[in-house]
Amino acid sequence: MRLKTLGAAVGLAIAAGLTATPGFAETQVLKIQTSANASHFSLAYLNETWVPKLNDMLEADLTLELLPIESVVPRRETPEAIGLGILDGDLTAVSYFSGVDAAYALMGDLIAGYDTPQQIMQFCMQGGGKEILQKLHDTHYSGVHVVGCGAYTKEAFVSTVPINGVADLAGLKIRSPEGLAADVFKRAGAAPVSMAGSETYGALEKGVIDAADNSAYANNDANGMHKVARYPLYPGIHSMPILQFTLNQDVWDSLSEADHKALESWYEQAYAGLTEATDAEDLRLVARDKAAGEITIIDWPQAERDKFRAIAQEAWADFAAQSDLAREVYDAHIAFMKAQGLL
Repeated sequence: MRLKTLGAAVGLAIAAGLTATPGFAETQVLKIQTSANASHFSLAYLNETWVPKLNDMLEADLTLELLPIESVVPRRETPEAIGLGILDGDLTAVSYFSGVDAAYALMGDLIAGYDTPQQIMQFCMQGGGKEILQKLHDTHYSGVHVVGCGAYTKEAFVSTVPINGVADLAGLKIRSPEGLAADVFKRAGAAPVSMAGSETYGALEKGVIDAADNSAYANNDANGMHKVARYPLYPGIHSMPILQFTLNQDVWDSLSEADHKALESWYEQAYAGLTEATDAEDLRLVARDKAAGEITIIDWPQAERDKFRAIAQEAWADFAAQSDLAREVYDAHIAFMKAQGLL
C-alpha cells in the first residue's frame, strides 16, 4: 500500500514537529486534514472562530491545524493516514470512502433525505450515527477514533444551464461524489462524473461538465463558481454530506476523559456555529446576487423535490442490500427519520 511506504518518513516528520523541546512547554498541534478547499468560507470560519477556543476548553495544551483537502494525502486515504500517524485526524466527508463499503455511502449522505443539518447532527450525536460510523472504521481501518459526525449545510448546486426540475437532469454531465449521489443522478437520467472539488471550476469553464454538486452557496461564491455556472440551485435539491471528526486512536487515548468530553463538545458547538454562519452568509450572497441580476438562482418547487426524493429512496434501498453494515446504517436512518416525522 502506497501510504505504508510513506508512513515511516512522514510520520517521523510529523512526530518531530509535535514533540516539545525538553524543558520547554509547547502547545501540541494536531494536523487535521479537511474536505474544504483553501478558499472555502467554512475552513476560514473554523480556523478563525473556533480553533482558537479549543485550547481553553482542554486540560491538555493542545490545538488543531485544519488543513485543506489533499494537502497531505489524497482525500480518500485519510483513515489509512490517521491509522499510520501521517495525519493526527480528519474533518472530512464520509462519502469519500463509499468504494470500501456501501455503508459509507449511506452514512456519508442520505441523498434527498434530511431537511436540515440540525437533524443530521442529532442523528449522529444522539441517534446512533456516530457509533455506527465507529463500527464501520473498526471493520475497515485501524487506529481511527470517531469524535463526532454531522452536517453543516444543505449543499447548493452550480450549473451552466437552467435545471428547473427532474426532467432537466436528463443527459447532463454532473460532477458528483462517487457512490450514492452518483447513483441517484444516474437514475434521474444524468451522467455523473467523479472529480475533486479543486477540478470543478476548470471542468465547468471548459464544458467538460454541465453542472456540479459542489458545496455551500458561500463556498461556491468564494471559489468563483458562479462566474462560469450562472444557474445555481438554491436551496440545494439533494445533498447534505456528513463530515466526520476523527483522531488517531493513540492520540485520543493519551487524553483525559475530561478532554474527550471537551473535544466532543467543541465539535458540536463549532458545527452549530458553522451552520448558523454559513446560512447567514448564503442568504446574504443570494440576496446580493438576485439584486445584481447577473445570475439566475433557481429554487425547485416542492413537487419536483418530492420526485427527486422518490428516485433517491429507491437508491437507498438498493445500497442497503449491498452489505450487512449498509443494511444497519439504512435501518438506523429509517428508524430515526420515522421517529422525527420525516418519513
